[in-house]
Amino acid sequence: MDFEIRKDRKPQGTRKLTAEREAYFRLMQQGYSSTEACRIVGVNVRTGKKWRNGHHSPGGQRKAVPPIHVEVPPSGPSRYLREADRIHIADRLREKVAIRKIAAELGRSPSTISREIARNRHPVNGQYRPHAAQARADARRPRPKPGKIGQNPELRDFIQHHLGRKWSPEQICQALRAQFPDRPEMHVVHETVYQALYVQGRGELRRELAAALRTGRARRKSHRQAACRQPRFVTPMVMISERPAEVEDRAVPGHWEGDLIIGKDGGSAIGTLVERATRYVMLLHLAEGRTAEQVRDALVTIVQTLPGHLVRSLTWDQGSEMAAHGSFTLATDIPVYFCDPASPWQRGSNENTNGLLRQYFPKGTDLSAHSPEQLAAVAAELNGRPRKTLGWETPAERLHKLLAA
Repeated sequence: MDFEIRKDRKPQGTRKLTAEREAYFRLMQQGYSSTEACRIVGVNVRTGKKWRNGHHSPGGQRKAVPPIHVEVPPSGPSRYLREADRIHIADRLREKVAIRKIAAELGRSPSTISREIARNRHPVNGQYRPHAAQARADARRPRPKPGKIGQNPELRDFIQHHLGRKWSPEQICQALRAQFPDRPEMHVVHETVYQALYVQGRGELRRELAAALRTGRARRKSHRQAACRQPRFVTPMVMISERPAEVEDRAVPGHWEGDLIIGKDGGSAIGTLVERATRYVMLLHLAEGRTAEQVRDALVTIVQTLPGHLVRSLTWDQGSEMAAHGSFTLATDIPVYFCDPASPWQRGSNENTNGLLRQYFPKGTDLSAHSPEQLAAVAAELNGRPRKTLGWETPAERLHKLLAA
């Protein structure tokens, strides 16, 4: 407690017992009896009774003192345990019924009942008293609550010092756990630090420290949910979830995956196409640039060199180079399917091939320096390489069989 219990309990005049009174009511809320609370705090039992019930002077010599009532909010909506639920829990615990059975009777999760008993039982004898448990739960419910950082000056100073050294909140939280392993009051998660900086009204950390974050923002920027994303292209995308099942199992040839590999400083690119069933590779020469129109024209040119039954669909990521996918489909009658955001595994064959191509076109080099003839030679070399997934046949041999058939 934040005060020293008096050992000498002789009358001391009219000294105000503010701290003792607060401690008395705190002990009462924890389930102690009035006599126990008075003994621990160091006041007479009659003093505790006056604090609870109030008192008045019979002769009217002193001003009457009203009783002190601790204002608690109502029990709240049904998702919270009510007093009747706590009475049921106490009754069944006395009958030594299992927690899972109590939870089933109340229509609650067993973990809810277990946490309720552990949190609100008597701190000394461990008994579960429903009315005291209800009082503790009601007292904990009011919002806003004081933040952990604001209540601990040592913790606040540590965080402010490291924020000033340009540490991220997550780095600070890990350092706290490493430096104070046996002090849980010094442990916070990084979201607590962010809220202390950004949430209005807390004021637990200096506002100017927000500028020390790597984002440099003094206000929090909300992230849009996936359902609230703006349409990426004018022509609506057809997502990969709507792609026919025959594409997924690679049983039917003619379904292609595409992407770009980017050169130095994003100034050049090469288009890559991989057929899913045969792993056959074709490369697009994009010497003039990689705008949506230039990529569309290159795709239209290259697919016209293939038989119609070998070009059934195209799967691409949501890169801006495919903004003209609608006009590509109109020109070639080939549907384009788009992968989900940040899901490269949905074009696994193409991603694997791009990794192989980096042996010929290293990152950080100018890809516009390669001629169409050089691209064709690299593609021919890859198509002549035996693949384990094809039973050690080459993509060129597998495609030749399809053409012959």
